[in-house]
Amino acid sequence: MSLEADRGASDKDSNKKDGVNLKWITVSLTGHLDSDHSFIPDACFIRAPAGVSQALHCDVVDALSCFMVTGSEELVSRVIQLRIQDGAHVSFPIAVVIPFYTRYRGNYRDVAVKVMDMERRASYVCPVMTECNYGGQRGSFAEVKVYSLGLFAVVSCLKRENYTVPRKGFSLKLSMDSRICLNYLPGSFTAPVMAQAMLQPLEAVLLSAVKSRSEEYRAVVSTSPILYLTHPLCQPLRRALTITLPCAPKPKQKTRALEEMVQCYSQHMTTASKWDSASSIRMLPDCAKSTKEIHNEFLVLLGYRDQQWSSLEKIAVRNQQKGLVSFELTENFDRLLVVRLLSTLSPCHLVSLVQDLEEAVYCHTVVIVILKQNEDPHAMMVAVVLSKDLTWELSKLKAQGFSSTTGCSLEITMYEGDRLLLHFSGNISSEGALNSHNEHKPEWIAFHSQRTNHLHVRLCVVDPFGNHSSSHYKGTAMFHKVSRGQLDWSCDGSCGCPGSVNMKLLGDPICKLPLTLPKKAKNISQPSIIQVKICEDTTHSLSDSLLLWISEQLSAEELSRLVVSLRLRRSSAQLVKLRAGNSLSGQALHLLLMWRRALPASPHQSNVNHLAHCLAKSGRPDLARELLLRQTANSSQASGEA
Repeated sequence: MSLEADRGASDKDSNKKDGVNLKWITVSLTGHLDSDHSFIPDACFIRAPAGVSQALHCDVVDALSCFMVTGSEELVSRVIQLRIQDGAHVSFPIAVVIPFYTRYRGNYRDVAVKVMDMERRASYVCPVMTECNYGGQRGSFAEVKVYSLGLFAVVSCLKRENYTVPRKGFSLKLSMDSRICLNYLPGSFTAPVMAQAMLQPLEAVLLSAVKSRSEEYRAVVSTSPILYLTHPLCQPLRRALTITLPCAPKPKQKTRALEEMVQCYSQHMTTASKWDSASSIRMLPDCAKSTKEIHNEFLVLLGYRDQQWSSLEKIAVRNQQKGLVSFELTENFDRLLVVRLLSTLSPCHLVSLVQDLEEAVYCHTVVIVILKQNEDPHAMMVAVVLSKDLTWELSKLKAQGFSSTTGCSLEITMYEGDRLLLHFSGNISSEGALNSHNEHKPEWIAFHSQRTNHLHVRLCVVDPFGNHSSSHYKGTAMFHKVSRGQLDWSCDGSCGCPGSVNMKLLGDPICKLPLTLPKKAKNISQPSIIQVKICEDTTHSLSDSLLLWISEQLSAEELSRLVVSLRLRRSSAQLVKLRAGNSLSGQALHLLLMWRRALPASPHQSNVNHLAHCLAKSGRPDLARELLLRQTANSSQASGEA
């Protein structure tokens, strides 16, 4: 990897330098998305002679974003691929302008344009950063002049400070942090050398999180930033290099009661005699004595060389004013770190501490959130949000028309460039998975700490007749984490994930979130009025008119007790409710007619007596007596006519 410094010469100067007298114009290029065959307007801008833009083709290949970041780099733009169309000719150089957005800026980080060819050879170009209008929108843009095409992305990386060390010595205060000083004595090198310094800050919150993982780290008070130093290997240090780093001491803690106690003992000592003062000091409690004692804090230097950390116990680290420490270095190390301790710590634990700190710097705590649109429950969005920004991000999404979260995971850890694979189980899936010729192709979302990590999914139902006992269709969204090391770079430059990843090799999912989809209400046409045709059956003792009279006299509670007394099945009662609708008398008539049809061949009078007995058990003995009287009157009338 090489670092190319280019602050952007003017168009006139570039034309003169190239010996070409052409007028440069600025043209926007539309990015092509191969995943869904859509287009992104103003994916990038080209400043080149007229006609060059027609010979270039622009693709947005965010699928390769995981390969565009390494180490402490963070992606802050889309990944675009520029290539020359077949048969076209382009004269270089041309200027490429890429829009980007950074959430976090500081003295320790800088922005660079990373250029990578298809053989994965990367180079960094320092861009000309401008805040202006391109394509009718205002934002941040990074402009670089290039002589070849490939993959382009804007990354946020640790700020590098390049400097030259002459033979007469050199003293440098880093621009990232003026407290850090490098003092080269005269004759440190036999010839002028080019060197480079970077700084990785370690916040107190980060140190507290690492200390909470192990009891062995309790003795750690504070650490300095990690200092990256690059010297030429062919030029060893001939004289000591003095380095000054900030490493804060333990803050003094005194309670008000303790201060009053010490003041009281001090006044007693002033009034006491000389021979009595020694005994007064001995009478001080231990907590009061500790406030006057100076705690002995240990300073240890750690260095990184030959791909490993080691404790440099032979190098003395001295305390200075205002929380600064200094030491002299006689050998070249790639990284340096000072640790302040309350008590001694073994070298193996010190090495484990710095390794945990380096890992924690690159690790982010995130939450997976599933939201749905208010107007369309089938439109789902998966958002991977930093835990510290969760409340703010959810308020923004709700303002954009998304409902409250339907699912939210616990906190999980992810690194820059990691991916989440999403697949479904149960009766809910995505339309993309069902249209892949029965081959399950999971959705994926790449995580970048300074970019918006959203995935839009269209949900669908696998079996419309499933979940019949529930008012909703049910499913589960399962997420698997894939690190950058598990991803493959294909020969054509595409990403081997997610299609080639075997889901069985990924193990258990890191998160499972439930999903539901509403069922469509089925409109069942029910008659508002039940029309019953009365057909008198003189051959049967229980006529239709008699059953109709009984059905009009029953209440809902009495009808339910009558169904139990007549020993009718529950399925028969449900079928009657479906046919008769909400009419109580209609339900009662249908139940009585159904009971009469199921009567066995027996004397007619026994059926009447049985119905009267059931009516009496249901709480209507009056109806039972009236039924028997009417039946007797009907029988007498029939015999008189005969």
